[in-house]
Amino acid sequence: MSPSLVKKSILNVLKKSPQIDILLIFTICGVVIVSLIPPQILKHIIDYNLVPKNSDKLLISALAYLGVLFLVGVFGSIRDAGLTIVGQKITKEIRSGMMEKLEKVNSLFFSSNESGIVVSRFTNDVDTINSMFTNGIVGLIIDCFKIVGIVISIGMFSTKLGLITFLLLPLIYAITRTFQKRMLKAQIRNRILVGKVNNHISESLNNIQMIKSFNKEDYMEKNYTTVLLDNYKTVEKVNFYDSVYSPIILLIRALVIATIVILSSKQLNYLGISLGMVAASIELISDLFRPIENLGMELQNIQQSLSGIQRVDEFYREPEDDGKNKELKAQTIIPRREEVELSFNNVTFHYEKGTEVLENINLRINSQEKVTFVGRTGVGKSTLFNLTMGLIKPSTGSITLNGIDVYAIPNLEKRKLFGYVSQNFHLFKGTVAEQISLQDESITREQVEKALNFVGLTEYVASLENGLDTPVSHDNLFSQGQKQLLSIARAIVANPPILLLDEITANLDSITEEKIVSVLQKASEAHTILSISHRLSSMIACDTVVILEKGRIKNTGSPEDLLQKDDWYRSHIALEKLTWS
Repeated sequence: MSPSLVKKSILNVLKKSPQIDILLIFTICGVVIVSLIPPQILKHIIDYNLVPKNSDKLLISALAYLGVLFLVGVFGSIRDAGLTIVGQKITKEIRSGMMEKLEKVNSLFFSSNESGIVVSRFTNDVDTINSMFTNGIVGLIIDCFKIVGIVISIGMFSTKLGLITFLLLPLIYAITRTFQKRMLKAQIRNRILVGKVNNHISESLNNIQMIKSFNKEDYMEKNYTTVLLDNYKTVEKVNFYDSVYSPIILLIRALVIATIVILSSKQLNYLGISLGMVAASIELISDLFRPIENLGMELQNIQQSLSGIQRVDEFYREPEDDGKNKELKAQTIIPRREEVELSFNNVTFHYEKGTEVLENINLRINSQEKVTFVGRTGVGKSTLFNLTMGLIKPSTGSITLNGIDVYAIPNLEKRKLFGYVSQNFHLFKGTVAEQISLQDESITREQVEKALNFVGLTEYVASLENGLDTPVSHDNLFSQGQKQLLSIARAIVANPPILLLDEITANLDSITEEKIVSVLQKASEAHTILSISHRLSSMIACDTVVILEKGRIKNTGSPEDLLQKDDWYRSHIALEKLTWS
């Protein structure tokens, strides 16, 4: 099991900031000790100055009382500032560790976790861990020390009163423990639901055009309302426990103070203490229950933090892309473009055990061969591409490139080997040139210009305000066809020997599709190409067609051979010609 990221981050911050650690320990001790002094001064004022009506040193005692209260405030302020600094440093350390983990996590993680849930772990869950230091565990420790100090101080006035106060502590502990268990369960559930709420918002924003186009606003709103209502009910449960806890503590405090007054009255005089001791005891009792009241909020923050820690550490324990050989270099794997041999060796893959997506795939692709994968939706074509690029690992079997397992190739080297073009071109904040280079410093300006010229976008980009340096701030700068051409430019700019084309002519009009296919035909002259085609009639010229059915290879051969021997292939070609004629 991987070590706790949160524990590692806390230890790293504490090791790097010894001065702040010492300051925090000093101020925590100062707050606890100094807060116990005012009741003692109050007792002295009443017993030695007010009851005997002796004004000597009354002013000094009063100033001392105010001065100690001032010191309590100073220590408290320094403590809060120190906790805030430490909390922010720990938050930064945790998020940095999570980002490092995100870069290493296995791609299968993203198949079962929506983006909103992952974002929630980086934001909400880490923020709750921060609150553990600013409003949680440190405050809880201080309050516990205060409670012990107060019980001892009261015991010094009266052993009987100290015993009564001590016997109250198990009752308070039982109450807080009960609420702690219930609140933890509710907080963990709340964190999960917050992730679902965030994910729904993210999905709605990403698909807003489709939602509006198909008049699905009401449907999305109903789903959002359902998730939000579940979240509200969970928060309501947490708030209920919190709101019930404080009144119970207040009622116990009132009963204890009333008991002290009655037992100290002239009629009973059971405790045998002076008037100053009674006043000091009442103040100490109030001080005793004040931290106990705070325990409710502190416990809530700690429960939120524990649920956040649990979810962050769950993420940190996710399987990583293991088996990467950092010594492998692209030029050593494929020293010459004419020497490419991609082999699928009895490859089987499943996302869930027992449900095979691909099964017993055996195939060999040679240098500059053009292979097209066809088949019904859901037969595993795109999964096969992810396996080919080493993004995911076969459940059994292997895929090798010139004898090297593709999964072992470092991600840094893969762009030099594989150029991937998908159906959608994802823009990000940056210039036109950076959309192609992806801010890879090893890719020169000349390579970007060459890639643009290859796909025929040089003139259009030159017409933009700043040419290649034009910032891309919205999707409307390029048409759908131009985005697909940019996607091809992005794939070929590093001049990889292998291109993977995933249904890139889907959703394009016939004229744009023809232009894309023309560019790809030109690219095919110097590359080994693997493509997925949703329309057989629009395939680029290929040497081999691989028909997939139910995760297996049903048939392979040249387009001409398959027209003769495969009924499914022949019927689909005929149907498409009839549809488009």
